[in-house]
Amino acid sequence: MQDVVVVGAGPAGLFAALELSVHGKSVVVVDKGRDISERNCPMKKWGHCLHCEPCHIMCGMGGAGTYSDGILNLHPAIGGDLTRLTDDPWALVDEVDSVFLRYGAPLETQEPTQNDVEELSRRAASVGARFIPIKQRHMGSDRTPEIIREFSNDLKRRGVRFVLNSSAADLIIEKDVCMGVRLSDGGEIRAESTLLAPGRIGAEWIGEVIERYGIKARYGPLDVGVRVEVPSIVMDPVTRINRDPKFHIITHRYDDFIRTFCTNPGGFVVKEEYRDFIATNGHSMSGERSENTNFAFLVRLELTKPIENTTAYGISIAKLVTTIGGRRPVIQRLGDLHRGRRSTGERIARNPVRNTLKDVTPGDISMALPHRIVMDVIEGLEILNEIIPGVNADSTLLYAPEIKFYAREISVDKDLQTSIQSLYAAGDGAGLSRGIVAAAATGLLAARGILRGE
Repeated sequence: MQDVVVVGAGPAGLFAALELSVHGKSVVVVDKGRDISERNCPMKKWGHCLHCEPCHIMCGMGGAGTYSDGILNLHPAIGGDLTRLTDDPWALVDEVDSVFLRYGAPLETQEPTQNDVEELSRRAASVGARFIPIKQRHMGSDRTPEIIREFSNDLKRRGVRFVLNSSAADLIIEKDVCMGVRLSDGGEIRAESTLLAPGRIGAEWIGEVIERYGIKARYGPLDVGVRVEVPSIVMDPVTRINRDPKFHIITHRYDDFIRTFCTNPGGFVVKEEYRDFIATNGHSMSGERSENTNFAFLVRLELTKPIENTTAYGISIAKLVTTIGGRRPVIQRLGDLHRGRRSTGERIARNPVRNTLKDVTPGDISMALPHRIVMDVIEGLEILNEIIPGVNADSTLLYAPEIKFYAREISVDKDLQTSIQSLYAAGDGAGLSRGIVAAAATGLLAARGILRGE
């Protein structure tokens, strides 16, 4: 019998394990992926996805954030709303930041000056948009794995045990109390407390567990859109002010919310592999640069009764794009989208903006994404072009799909305990966060809730 079993070795799981181990608790962390030294995506060597199961990018020590851009958005309202979960969200963000610094995150941060904030805010406001200034720390897609290595090695020295390459298949529920987890290989780990923190890739499994045991939860919204790639020189005036600038736009036609997210100056567009579909993302390195900058451009969708399952809706969109692209992201020149024609391999080859992701299918994203999403993207880029001239050029590249699932949000109390006794939740997979810092913060809060519940 362990004190705590944690499902997921991403930021939420690692930070929870750290807090619990500091207080002398025996902790076992389960993850379907591999240790950090064994997470080697073969796309670097072969140039295309080999459909590893589980995916080296999405699973394993450090979670999906290990091979993301490694941006720490040091703000309690970015990547979730920590103000709902704690009375002192800024202190919690600082605490998360200090842990990353301890394990090797760079000392430099980027924060816009007051004059820069006023200038960008004025330009955004003039076209009905908002600029959200944020203090950021960039670890880099190449440096973040080393930071995670130091983090996990410290946890091992503290006695935390990792059970990797092993999936949690089910919960052990006895007399309405969670007593641990059953593993996919038939084994089980029993514990006084169980923390669900499986990350974004575990959202589907979380949904199954919610249904099986009647755990209180609600469907969150869904972000659907494209990954945009432009020459870095177009974005440089803004990314010099904020490396990952956040612009919020309300479209006129549908009154929809659309936002920029995960900007990668000098970065690379990458492919994400899920069990039944593919998606896109963006990376940027601290020691390697391309000539382009990419960012996600996402439309927020919420469904109302009687159809509320945003996860199923998002998966259906992703599957359609996956089918049309032949398990490759669909790429299209913005000029071709405006003219109602598909992009061809020849047009992509002679496009002034060279695509950094090669494992793609030239095509027409309007054949894959819902009409409403496509129109929002077109209108949103026209508005964004008034703030950042050049993003609405014919040569701008669009990759689909870019989808951010907000997992079903598990209802939790002040200790992040679910409606089942001794079962706690944290991180993206539980719908409580949408990014590295917020996920880590919920891991800390859940660990402290577990300690208080003893």
